[in-house]
Amino acid sequence: MGPLGILMLETRFPRLLGDVGHPDTWPFPVCFATVAAATPDRVVQREPAAGLLEPFVAAARGLVDEGAVALTTSCGFLSLFQSELAAAVTVPVATSSLTQVPWVQALLPDRQVGVITIDAGRLTPAHLAAAGAPADTPVVGTEGGRELSRVVLGDLSDLDAAAAAADVLEAGAELAAQCPDLGAVVLECTNMAPYRAALAQSLGCPVFDIVTLGHWLVSGAGPARHGG
Repeated sequence: MGPLGILMLETRFPRLLGDVGHPDTWPFPVCFATVAAATPDRVVQREPAAGLLEPFVAAARGLVDEGAVALTTSCGFLSLFQSELAAAVTVPVATSSLTQVPWVQALLPDRQVGVITIDAGRLTPAHLAAAGAPADTPVVGTEGGRELSRVVLGDLSDLDAAAAAADVLEAGAELAAQCPDLGAVVLECTNMAPYRAALAQSLGCPVFDIVTLGHWLVSGAGPARHGG
């Protein structure tokens, strides 16, 4: 089995076990490429297309040259680059965990799939559309919480994992309150993956994230290849 290639933002915040950027999260080989200047502030809180597409394309091609059999990223807001990155390489590309929204919705036609994001005010209909998700997908963010959004968007070096988990659980409770027919949740933010199991237990419904997406990508991929 060839490695999963992961395009990483340039960050310094802690990456817990379960996070997309922690090597031990993955039970199969992975390879990473950090895109210089692709900071959380620039990708989430500014217009990411300004000067970042070409560096991401170059990094994606480099990972394929290393043998990556599929590619994903460390930020769900990169759904905006889905078409361009997929067209730039010859392996499957899923830029965002949001690509799972329409798949999961198709499995639960009588229930609603909701999204938890790092910043609901910044996650636009364009991000959802690029991932194939309906524009009316319910979205709740953790930006009003105490820890996770503050640390990730501020790219801070210390993280209180318990407080971050509480932010995700509170966002889940808010989502469930807004959607009485909630049937599943997709976590936009790749840094929420360490809290997936706790959220699923709290809500009593399936939760999908960047790690479930990565497993799916690799499960259908072939052996390692070299050269794009």
